[in-house]
Amino acid sequence: MSGLYFEDFEEGKIHVHPLRRTVTEMDNMMFSCMTLNPQPLHIDRHFCESETEFGQPLMNSIFTLGLVIGISVNDLTVATTIANLGMSDVRFPKPVFQGDTLHATTQVISKRASKSRPEAGIVELEHKGFNQHDELVAICRRQAFMRKKSVDV
Repeated sequence: MSGLYFEDFEEGKIHVHPLRRTVTEMDNMMFSCMTLNPQPLHIDRHFCESETEFGQPLMNSIFTLGLVIGISVNDLTVATTIANLGMSDVRFPKPVFQGDTLHATTQVISKRASKSRPEAGIVELEHKGFNQHDELVAICRRQAFMRKKSVDV
């Protein structure tokens, strides 16, 4: 099993990922605890019901971002990524709640050969996450350092 190599990415192409995942209270609690994040917006139902406009806990946004990007890995980058170079323009236009089912798309924004590493290239991807109502809940741009099939000489 392998993902796409640098040469396989087509600028402008949108990949609709078939994987979907329903997020749970356990996901939220474990992720928040593992990252030492005591934010009551994520882990205190009573606080959320009585003190917030949402009336229920919000899923940790970094968990949401990781899930949206993770959904894309099987289709695009498994075993062909050298490294992530960065993420930018991260936004969360709508909240994600326990019980929501997320799915994702990825658009290839651009790509260029590496100037310092002839066996690699840089691909800019835009990941979008949607809930079960097809509402946009997360978006980010990611720069991935990708393996080439062949080395430029």
